Amino acid sequence: MKLAVYLEPLGCPKNLIDSETMLGLVKKDGFTLSDDPHDAEIVIVNT
Repeated sequence: MKLAVYLEPLGCPKNLIDSETMLGLVKKDGFTLSDDPHDAEIVIVNT
């Protein structure tokens, strides 16, 4: 079973770019991405 990850970027536009990079790495490592934090086993808040 693949764990689902939700990422919430907060702050400046640079955080959004960093968050997109992190999501790409997370997906590459075999995690699934979730659009809803309630459906995710892992929630990351990038501030």
